[in-house]
Amino acid sequence: MTFSSRHRWVSGGSFAALLTVFCSAVAAGPSFDAVRQAWRPSDLPVLDRHGVVLQTVRVDGRARRLAWVPLTEVSPALMAALVHGEDKRFWQHSGVDWAGLARSAWQTTLNQRTQGGSTLTMQLAGLLDADLARPSGGRTVLGKVSQMSAARELEAAWRKSEILEAYLNLVPLRGELVGVAAASQTLFGKHPSGLDAQEGALLAALVRAPNAKEERVAERACGLLRSLAGQAEVPAAQALQDERCHGLPLLAATAMARPGVKPMGEQIAPHAARWLWAQTVAASKAGPRGPMNGALPDQAVADTTVGALARAWPAHLQSTLDARLQRIALRALREQLGELQQRQVTDGAVVVLDNASGEVLAWVGSPGLMSQAPLSAAGKSSGAAPDVDAALARRQPGSTLKPFVYGLALERRLITPASLLHDAPTQLAAGAGLYLPQNYNHRYRGWVPVREALASSLNIPAVQVGAMVGPDALFERLNTAGLRISHSGGFHGYALALGSAEVSLMDLTNAYRSLAQQGRWSPWGAQPTPSHGAAQARTVFSPEVAFLLGDMLADNAARAPTFGLDSPLVTRGFAAVKTGTSKDMRDNWCVGYTQRYTVGVWVGNARGTPMQRVSGTAGAAPIWHTVVQRLHEGQPSQTPTPPAGLVQVALQQAGQARRSEWFVQGTEPENSLLSSQAVVRVGAPQRFGIKSPVPGSIYALDPDMPPDVQRIVLDGEPGEWWLNGQRLGRTTAAQPTLAWAPWPGRHHLALRAADGREIQSLRFEVRGATLKPGALPPSHQKARASG
Repeated sequence: MTFSSRHRWVSGGSFAALLTVFCSAVAAGPSFDAVRQAWRPSDLPVLDRHGVVLQTVRVDGRARRLAWVPLTEVSPALMAALVHGEDKRFWQHSGVDWAGLARSAWQTTLNQRTQGGSTLTMQLAGLLDADLARPSGGRTVLGKVSQMSAARELEAAWRKSEILEAYLNLVPLRGELVGVAAASQTLFGKHPSGLDAQEGALLAALVRAPNAKEERVAERACGLLRSLAGQAEVPAAQALQDERCHGLPLLAATAMARPGVKPMGEQIAPHAARWLWAQTVAASKAGPRGPMNGALPDQAVADTTVGALARAWPAHLQSTLDARLQRIALRALREQLGELQQRQVTDGAVVVLDNASGEVLAWVGSPGLMSQAPLSAAGKSSGAAPDVDAALARRQPGSTLKPFVYGLALERRLITPASLLHDAPTQLAAGAGLYLPQNYNHRYRGWVPVREALASSLNIPAVQVGAMVGPDALFERLNTAGLRISHSGGFHGYALALGSAEVSLMDLTNAYRSLAQQGRWSPWGAQPTPSHGAAQARTVFSPEVAFLLGDMLADNAARAPTFGLDSPLVTRGFAAVKTGTSKDMRDNWCVGYTQRYTVGVWVGNARGTPMQRVSGTAGAAPIWHTVVQRLHEGQPSQTPTPPAGLVQVALQQAGQARRSEWFVQGTEPENSLLSSQAVVRVGAPQRFGIKSPVPGSIYALDPDMPPDVQRIVLDGEPGEWWLNGQRLGRTTAAQPTLAWAPWPGRHHLALRAADGREIQSLRFEVRGATLKPGALPPSHQKARASG
């Protein structure tokens, strides 16, 4: 029951009834402790797993309130100016200043400027109960008496210091600002404890006229300063010449012109805070027992304006993040982006997950104001993070999907880590056209083991393996790993093996976490829960396949041909890691896991513009390396224990150092020492006439790729190749293919034997480009032979 509702039965303006209201027994109102505990700032603090404030998130757009400020942390100058200007007898009266009421009534009778008879306690009653607040048309006699009665209740139950403390926190001061903490921070950029005499007087002057012009506020503040010093009232222009008021008009103008400022305290997890608040709102709407729908223990405070705040949202937002790790990740990202500024890189994101629970330990969605991502007007004024959360934004992951391609083939026993794949120019039929995958560095290595193909991130072998398992099966398995890829496997085709679909960094990092968890996937989360995601857990791969993938991704010798022996992918302990770069260098990724953590990093540009000369180890990998090293300071990551279903065999292959290789039981070779011929070669070429292109092929040139890296591979029996009647070149057993720079138009291709006999001819078409004036015709181009 509110203060006013207890007195609403009074009617008719009867003087006897008014006396009954005022003189009735004092009812129990809300306690000071209950009001203070129910207080909610408009910017909720987001806490890490240890209770450290990471961020504040604005949840109330109607008013700006900060955390409750104890009276001991308020400037004495402000308290003195406020009491002197609003209620000089505050420390003497019992809630109602009868002398002040009489003076106000007499001035009203004489039609003079009134001083107002409401004490601070009466004003506080109006702040706590909206029904007792002063209406726009003025308060009635009955309303005034109800307010006086409520003030008596407060004075009977609260100490004077508690009344003043609550008033300082609840009083509206200017615009959206409520309470001295929000006003002090916004207008002067400081805590209320640091206000000097002039600043305190300005805030006290705002109580009576919160939205007055700065000139009027300065004049009233000057009057307060002079009155406190015992000076007589003089005209405003003369008063401002007093030394106590020097600079006051400028200070007032500067304070009133200040834009919204950053919240006080550390602000290092804005995107996680927004996600947590959205989850809290969703949970509240889902049912009556949501986090914002709980009943307050004190019903008296539940009926107040402060109680309404407590019912609207919780006191804070709890997260699983770790403030120390969040700072490490944010610092590593900003330092690396500073190094990459000359390469047109402005954005990035870092995610750290706990392997066992899936809890998010670090969530950096952008580098802050370094980012070139879109920023709202409110964000610019408050120094907030960009609107784009790169940890949740969906982008092409490039080669980071390759482990799942190989994992599916290992599971089906189509390959083993020792199987040989042919790394050479390849063309795969794709509808009426052909798909021509290329390696990142446009070099080819011939026959390579699966271990090296995956660790060195070779594209051609990955696409070959992807073709074995099929796009539909790969699409399904990637979604089992929680990547939530859209469309279908047929839509993406063979390019799905090289990351043509879009995923988020958070989902991709969690998919790698499933490999660290012996192939078991469960959802990630940033809200602490007793049994996080256990009911939703599912199997992505068997423990044996997950171990093989991790073992290959952690093999520094196998990745050395591409990345070298001393790359950022090398750590002091065990770490299985993979990089990826999307088309036209728009995205660069590095994702990997250790014994305890899975770390994902993305760098690029939120606006989608390409980077310049940023390789797999020059972009995201250094950030990943820094974070992993800090995570395992003093406690190196340990190599996982092999599952029981694996066997280890000594292996020797041509061109490879002698090594021990892991096999799923039943797939190991019979002999412990093998030659390269003893290991199955996957995709061995066979030539009968023209193998590629196939008749009727349609090639689409990619406008985003430089022309000098786009080639059509002519593959078939040894012989001479003729295009549109012009000789292109000869292929032999040692150089079995020709690479031809495609030219738009319809073409006739013929393959002739050494004696001039035509082995085969066909027609195909190239689309997707226009001819530049003066360009050379196809007959003047040279085809390049490749082995």
